[in-house]
Amino acid sequence: MSAATAPVPTPAPARARPSSAGGHLPGVARLALVRAGVELRQFWRERDAVVFVFAYPIVMLAIFSTVFGAEDQGTDVAQIGYAQYFLPGMVATGVMLTSFQQLAVSIAVERDDGTLRRLRATPLPASGYVGGKVLLTLATAVAQTALLLAVAALAFDVPMPSDAADWVTFAWVFVLGTATGTVCGVAFSSLPRSGRSASAVVTPVVLVLQFISGVFFAFFALPSWMQTVASVFPLKWIAQGMRSVFLPEEMAALETSGSWQLPATAGVLVAWLIVGLVVGVRTFRWRRRDDG
Repeated sequence: MSAATAPVPTPAPARARPSSAGGHLPGVARLALVRAGVELRQFWRERDAVVFVFAYPIVMLAIFSTVFGAEDQGTDVAQIGYAQYFLPGMVATGVMLTSFQQLAVSIAVERDDGTLRRLRATPLPASGYVGGKVLLTLATAVAQTALLLAVAALAFDVPMPSDAADWVTFAWVFVLGTATGTVCGVAFSSLPRSGRSASAVVTPVVLVLQFISGVFFAFFALPSWMQTVASVFPLKWIAQGMRSVFLPEEMAALETSGSWQLPATAGVLVAWLIVGLVVGVRTFRWRRRDDG
């Protein structure tokens, strides 16, 4: 057979490319992690927001402890310092600030300034975007709480728990409270009509909850109707769960039920977590209402 008539060899079939080079998108977890890195860099560039988030609980604890430091809670159950009694509330309000308030405002602002509309044109799914916000919230809340506890222990001589069980309680209340505040913040972010009105809509809600949930005042000293209203919302239960960690066991007698109610704390937070997830999924929008 001559070279001119020799058959042309059939090329071997090309092997499928690995997923990393075949055009397939990374998983949601990886997208959320990458987005979280972007969110963290953007957060640290906003120095005024960083100062407020980290300093607010510390400043409030310092003010109340200085003003009322010479007083105690005036109960026959236990005599403890003002800083020790209100540290749990400051931990709880810090969680609320970094999760609910920060997300409700920032998502509304990003929707208003077109950030979400531009992100929608990318392959980033809504779950990846929200996942990035969740990781940002968790990282911020951990750093803020660690700083608050260090200042409370070193500057105000607040005793830290010595029992491992107390730290286990602290961990699950902290994680569950942060998760609940995060999903509720995502859900609530659809309520403001614009980014400019977001702070005006969100901040009063947070302030009212702080005043009725035992953050700024002893919860047992509040009117009964106010205690009832506060019991509907997560902040009261986060604060009560934290009180079970940082206060002596005999202080449980001052709670409305005479106990720390940790199962009820878990139940209420899980219920709000589910509600926040359902509402957030149904109401999350990439665009403003008037953008169509």
